[in-house]
Amino acid sequence: MRPILRLLRAGNLAVSFVGVLVGGLVALGAGVRISLLDLALFGLAGASAALVTAGGNVLNDVLDVEGDRRNHPDRPLVTGAVSVAAARRLAAGLFVAGIAAAVPVAVRDPLVAVLLAVAVGALLGYEFVWKARGFVGNLVVGLLTGLVFLYGGAAAGAALLLVPFGLMAFFATVSREVIKDMEDVEGDVDRRTLPRVHGLRRSATVARGSVGVAIVLSVVPFLWFVPLASVAGIMYLGLVAVADALFLVSVAYLPLRLHWEQSMSKVAMSVALLAFLAVAFR
Repeated sequence: MRPILRLLRAGNLAVSFVGVLVGGLVALGAGVRISLLDLALFGLAGASAALVTAGGNVLNDVLDVEGDRRNHPDRPLVTGAVSVAAARRLAAGLFVAGIAAAVPVAVRDPLVAVLLAVAVGALLGYEFVWKARGFVGNLVVGLLTGLVFLYGGAAAGAALLLVPFGLMAFFATVSREVIKDMEDVEGDVDRRTLPRVHGLRRSATVARGSVGVAIVLSVVPFLWFVPLASVAGIMYLGLVAVADALFLVSVAYLPLRLHWEQSMSKVAMSVALLAFLAVAFR
């Protein structure tokens, strides 16, 4: 099971599931007071997102075996712990299961089906076309991350409220993806990534700019629907301030300490997720 879990990237699946759940809770605005029906629908939506994410992760490894021989020689398909044929079947099954899990949620709000179709289309487009085109692929990954929160909001029937959070996630993810490409610049010989085409310093500027936009967007909930003097506002302010500080640290030393910087970006995203959850208690 361990190679399969590595192939699925279980940590990413948890983030997708929790992101959808947080999106639903924020849209509902009821804190922990949630009906069993809403909880079931949010759970199905989260499972749907996690399964589709898993399918994308497996497909990514299937299509990138040769590149992983250079950059990630310990991946299950490279070591032979899982066969490529088995991985293909697993990816197809995960996509089908993810779509099936979303059907009951889409009955409540058809926007769920629309967002899922956009996400699956973007994911497949990324794997087969845009991944090799560098920065366009970074933008697609950012889009997919932002859609996670809109998907949860749609499951609650109020996707519009999640737009600021989706945009924050988009720009923060673009920054991290650029940093990851900077880290892999030597091995990405078959991809026109931003660092390979324009160099590390210009890529660092893009990563910093993306983080800057995400930080500016973090004040939008206060201007829209979160009272600063409320309990939710105070919790959000404290947590988002920490997240913003961590995001600044994640780009402070670029183009140096690349692995550490992208790890800091992941920590910042985790804190930002808690900040988003605080808004559910408004």
